[in-house]
Amino acid sequence: MDQPVLLEMKNITKEFPGVKALDGVSLKVRPGTVHALMGENGAGKSTLMKCLFGIYQKDGGQIFLEGKEINFKSSKEALENGVAMVHQELNQALTRTVKDNLWLGRYPKVGGIMVSESIMARETKKLFEQLNVEVNPSAVMSTLPVSKRQMVEIAKAVSYNSKIIVFDEPTSSLTEAEVEHLFRIIDMLKSKGCGIIYISHKMDEILRISDDLTVMRDGTWVATRPAKEMTMNEIIKLMVGRELTNRFPPKTNKPGEVILDVQHITGKYTRLKDGTFQLRKGEILGFAGLDGSGRTEVLENLFGVMTREGGTITLHGREIKNRNPRESIKNGFALLTEERRATGIFGIRSIRENTVISNLKDYLMGGICLSEKKMKADTDWAIQAMHIKTPTQETAIRSLSGGNQQKVIIGRWLLTKPEILLLDEPTRGIDVGAKYEIYQLIIDLANEGKGVIVVSSEMPELLGICDRIVVMSGGQVAGEVDAKNTSQEEILTLAAKYV
Repeated sequence: MDQPVLLEMKNITKEFPGVKALDGVSLKVRPGTVHALMGENGAGKSTLMKCLFGIYQKDGGQIFLEGKEINFKSSKEALENGVAMVHQELNQALTRTVKDNLWLGRYPKVGGIMVSESIMARETKKLFEQLNVEVNPSAVMSTLPVSKRQMVEIAKAVSYNSKIIVFDEPTSSLTEAEVEHLFRIIDMLKSKGCGIIYISHKMDEILRISDDLTVMRDGTWVATRPAKEMTMNEIIKLMVGRELTNRFPPKTNKPGEVILDVQHITGKYTRLKDGTFQLRKGEILGFAGLDGSGRTEVLENLFGVMTREGGTITLHGREIKNRNPRESIKNGFALLTEERRATGIFGIRSIRENTVISNLKDYLMGGICLSEKKMKADTDWAIQAMHIKTPTQETAIRSLSGGNQQKVIIGRWLLTKPEILLLDEPTRGIDVGAKYEIYQLIIDLANEGKGVIVVSSEMPELLGICDRIVVMSGGQVAGEVDAKNTSQEEILTLAAKYV
């Protein structure tokens, strides 16, 4: 007897100028199950879900929800008909409160005219208590860390009482405790018969929570299997079309003398109380810590994004100020930010413009105009070096997958020829094959004598590519460990030291 199907997508096709993003992709989701959707960046996973959610209009194929054919024209229509989506890139009204964001577009009203703040507050509190989400409904969104904003977005999706919820890289900015919390929410949704579509590059999560698993590659369907029958190596082989035996490249860099000495830096109006550490030539230095520990603030302080209250930065024995990003770039620093959509890309601009934006002085001809030829050549180099999947240089960067956007930003900074590279969550939302390429790139940069600082929420990543790891806790350095001779337990113990 056939198992019941809640959602069926049949032979979905979607084309963009110069590229066929989806080519006859099919997907079935059973009620009360988690269906994992996997593939490399650019495989078409998010595009398929955007066709379901009404953000894109499919060019061909059919979609059935509970046996009825649907074709949503907008995300509002999708939400009203029981399909919700938690996007990888948060798109929130940052100057508004949490409750405003939750009820945007469906404000409760009194007499059909006046928006009721009391009803919003009451319903938000009730929803958060149901999901055990600890966020102040009256807090302004911009004041919350990314992980809390992500939990608000998850709560919003649940609030629609949806039949289908799509989670696109939902744990990319969550702490381990918050990931466990999310999994409990997913179990609750499954018990109510909700169908979950779960997109993630984290294999351990996929194998732990999924019932079914579909792999896509280059816009096509590759395989659908019961998750319990799959191993990590089998999934990787289906995704990349080849064996990938090692998650991390061999470490060939050899740290030398100290090139950067940071003493007691503190940030004004931030969590950073005391950042003290040294970075060596050719070294990959990791920063670990719980959410809110001050990891990101260290990088932003070094790059002049935040106002420094105290402390010193010494490069090659000379004290530098790095009062703003312009001065920091001049001193040989580059910063890959945590939130690429909010602070990394210029969404409506082309890949070429996004690639060369930090290095425009190198393209000036006679101090008047920019050399199109040189900009095109450098963008070609970045596309080839970073293996960026794009039809042309003129493609708007917002149309690329999240991982390919990240590669463009890394290529942008490499063109500035930085001496100190600051990477905040460099592989967030990136598939396993592309991660390996970025790890190799980081090691190659260290081999060239660059100093690299990596902030990551993924402990195996820090242990796999770093030489030393600085652990932050409560806005200050809690300890420093040798990556070869430490454990996740030791790092977590240090991370809880000043909490």
